[in-house]
Amino acid sequence: MNWTDYAPTMSTLRTFLDIALVFVIVYVVLKLLRGTRAVPTMVGIVLIALLYWLAVAQDLPTLEFVLRSAVLYIGFAIIVLFQSEIRQALIYFANRLRFPILKRQRSQFGGSVYDEIVLAVTTLATEKTGALIVIERNVGLRNFVDAGVQLDAAISYDLLVTIFNPSTPLHDGAIVVQNERIAAASVFLPLTKNPEISRELGTRHRAAIGITEGTDAIALVVSEETGLITYVEGGNVRRNLDTNALRKLLLDAMEIPIVVQKREPAKTMSEAESEITAG
Repeated sequence: MNWTDYAPTMSTLRTFLDIALVFVIVYVVLKLLRGTRAVPTMVGIVLIALLYWLAVAQDLPTLEFVLRSAVLYIGFAIIVLFQSEIRQALIYFANRLRFPILKRQRSQFGGSVYDEIVLAVTTLATEKTGALIVIERNVGLRNFVDAGVQLDAAISYDLLVTIFNPSTPLHDGAIVVQNERIAAASVFLPLTKNPEISRELGTRHRAAIGITEGTDAIALVVSEETGLITYVEGGNVRRNLDTNALRKLLLDAMEIPIVVQKREPAKTMSEAESEITAG
């Protein structure tokens, strides 16, 4: 048999793969845009495309010329309007297509370092002390670290609570955690521009949303007014968390297995008496 006999089959497979890839890309893009401010703009772009098709089909040269001339400017407008969504999409694809050499190293300390963070956040929430902690993952935050007060200190409960003490000069702003160390304090972050954010959320929450919209970092916020704990990832807010829920979200985000300590079964009276006798 000649290899040309397989040409129709190869062409069919190539066409199927082509359609499947387009379907996956469109599905992922729509999933990323769902519920965001980009949806109304996308609807407007689709309407313009339909209007252009109508102008071509019905032979309306003036309208066709105007719309064709506007295509170049529409491309620039899409980049400007959707820069946050485009950045999120690139981060989304990068996180799911990681190469082994680019994978973030698994924590060598287990959950102990992050347990210090959870304990400090819980204490600050009890005392209604405002706090904002940003934890770097795959996207670097070096430009924000350089703009703050650089520390490069080991994470500890005492240090975290001390930094956010209102009487200290570093309490205003955020803490950035890199490689399980406090890289910088008093870091000021960009605020979200999403108009749908609730007015109940203050500057700390808006900064947490802003940094997680532009990067894959996660942010922990303690409200100074209510003492509520908030977890922010990818611009999504989860409020009013308790210690266990916060710890689970944090360890899951950092890909650290949750170790549950097994309690030893209680000894019977006969076993206890036997140990005393043997002793």
